[in-house]
Amino acid sequence: MKQIKWSLLMYAILAAVSIMGIGVAIAEKSLIGIAGCIIALIAIMGMGFKTKKKLRERGEL
Repeated sequence: MKQIKWSLLMYAILAAVSIMGIGVAIAEKSLIGIAGCIIALIAIMGMGFKTKKKLRERGEL
């Protein structure tokens, strides 16, 4: 059985919440909210990929 990588799971959950936030911001017609959620999504996804690369380089993935 594979070990759960909790940090990667947390990044995935946060990215999903950011995507939902974009939808809510669109429904509310909030350009600031849309922009904020998109920026948050890009930052979270970047950190997740960076963490995954580090884990792969250390052989933990």
